[in-house]
Amino acid sequence: MTVAQRLEAAMEFLITNRYVASHNLLWGATTADWGDVQPEHGWGVDLDENTHRAIDIYDNAMFIIALDNLMEMIPSSRTRWEVVRDEVFKSCRKHLWDKENQKFIPHIYLEGSPFPDDFNENEIYYFGGTAIAIEASLLSVPEIEHSLNEMVKRAKEAGAPSIGLTLYPPYPEGFFENQIMNPEYSYQNGGDWTWFGGRMIQQLVRYGFLQEAYEQLLPMTERVLENDGFYEWYSINNEPRGSGTFRGSAGVLYVAIEQLERALANE
Repeated sequence: MTVAQRLEAAMEFLITNRYVASHNLLWGATTADWGDVQPEHGWGVDLDENTHRAIDIYDNAMFIIALDNLMEMIPSSRTRWEVVRDEVFKSCRKHLWDKENQKFIPHIYLEGSPFPDDFNENEIYYFGGTAIAIEASLLSVPEIEHSLNEMVKRAKEAGAPSIGLTLYPPYPEGFFENQIMNPEYSYQNGGDWTWFGGRMIQQLVRYGFLQEAYEQLLPMTERVLENDGFYEWYSINNEPRGSGTFRGSAGVLYVAIEQLERALANE
């Protein structure tokens, strides 16, 4: 198979094995926003009989971006995938965007939630999934502005160092078997990840929020200098955690700074 054939085969796999026809969206495991931990196991995400299948915005926004990239690289693929892409786009707005609360709902569960019945998961705001949804062009400019204001407000309420905060409020302690998610504000349960915060900065630049992009970028760049490293994530007290040479953090910051400099030079 050629590389192009393999790329299309990957998309075909998703449509064949991970597509929910009733919603025209992809399903995956239950995770905390974009995370790699599900609540049913003391380790990562391995689909099995314990998994609670769910639909979320991160998976589907990434699917839209992947299809856009595929059609750009291989124009002949547009015949097959443009209709699929547009249907997923509309379905994200229909099923996952909470218009009343101006946020994305965390999950649509296909066979029930792994969390207690009295737990209102929709109170949680997903920072990372929202940033990727903006990258997929799913939100209007006014909705992006509202999303930024919501991120800033919630980060302040949490006492978090930046809008790299994964989510707020965090899942209560004990909701995930994996202890890296406990207590609250640990790892992807309320840790601060430049890896995704930097993506939001990039989208602010893309949509013309240059002053806001600069202001929200500063806490992320200042801690790189202070800690002499590109750390994987930060605690609620802005303490570095994980690898100190995390290429994901370095990459998104480099792109964000480069985009901001270019945008300011063109003003």
